[in-house]
Amino acid sequence: MATKPIENLCNALEDEIIGLTRELIRIQSTTHNEEKIVRFISEKMKSLGYDEVMIDDFGNVVGRIGSGDTKILFDCHCDTVEVNDPDEWQADPFGGEIIDGKVYGRGAVDMKGAIAAAVYAGYAIKKLSLCEGKTIYISCSILEEDVEGEALLYLCEKNDISPDFVVICEPSALKLALGHRGRAMLTITTQGVSSHGSSPELGVNAIYKTKTIIGRIEALQSSLAADNKSGSVTLSRIESTAVSLNAVPDQCKLYLDRRLEVGETQTSVAKEMDALIEGTEAIWEIYEITDKTWTGKSVNCSAFFLPWELKEGHLLTRSSIKAFNEAIGGEPALFKWNFSTNGFASASKMKIPTIGMGPGNPELAHCRDECCEISQIVQAFKFYTSIVNHL
Repeated sequence: MATKPIENLCNALEDEIIGLTRELIRIQSTTHNEEKIVRFISEKMKSLGYDEVMIDDFGNVVGRIGSGDTKILFDCHCDTVEVNDPDEWQADPFGGEIIDGKVYGRGAVDMKGAIAAAVYAGYAIKKLSLCEGKTIYISCSILEEDVEGEALLYLCEKNDISPDFVVICEPSALKLALGHRGRAMLTITTQGVSSHGSSPELGVNAIYKTKTIIGRIEALQSSLAADNKSGSVTLSRIESTAVSLNAVPDQCKLYLDRRLEVGETQTSVAKEMDALIEGTEAIWEIYEITDKTWTGKSVNCSAFFLPWELKEGHLLTRSSIKAFNEAIGGEPALFKWNFSTNGFASASKMKIPTIGMGPGNPELAHCRDECCEISQIVQAFKFYTSIVNHL
């Protein structure tokens, strides 16, 4: 179990940690609207005595503890998805209510419970003098729900933060996540010739030109599903353009969500896409993401994010297992997230050893009646505090 000093401090702080979780849930922070929660977290870190707290021009907030050579970054994102059905929740989605040992509300799992655990872990690491020879960063990044990784990448590259290790605090039900699948957003476009809807024979319907391609996409998914070393493909949207509802569409665009397993690359996916449009006049492209942060910073990136994994024998994995045993007890379950996280930045792009661990059942993320067990938030705090002893 956790060392006596960590256990004692945890007992003293438990109400504050859960209280912070509830406060964070009460601050609505949908993507692009994170300013209020970012400033709130910044003031909280300052009140807890962090050595430095910064809000960068992208809109992220990061707190620093210590100034040693070994640098460890704990990343949480503070944006959430929308709530479109508040009247259908059993509890106010922005109330932070506690029912049967769980705190309810949008972001309880994804991921305000983890923010509270990590922010207080930074405080505990300093109070218990665990940061000797180390620099600890607690980052609360933005825009993750729309563009995973870009905010964390910016935070590190533009603010001269170079972690040796990264812990992604996304929900994992306290399992250790050793990676996750990649994600590519792709488009296939067909061109037609418009004509009046009363004379379709005078035009070329761009939608009809996708029939063969759609069948190939379906067959590709069947093939990928039969190979457990490959990812998946979903036809997620179809758009067409025409001058009116009384006209033959002159363009049709298919949107594909291609999930990638380790070993799949941009080259291998390009071959698949070429095969999907072979013999047609269609073109395919990697979707280009354009966005803006709450500070007005422009975001532009290609939506092709490679998968990543951490080996079981890596120092970070072994240290995390030791920290889990010390903080929580027993051996942790090891797995890979099925969804994507800011690990795209740390592990895939910056090649920093990265592991994931956070409170809450990830299957409840983005769902009605989202909730997180209080006990898991407290245990995550113990883990985040303990791991610095083992790196």
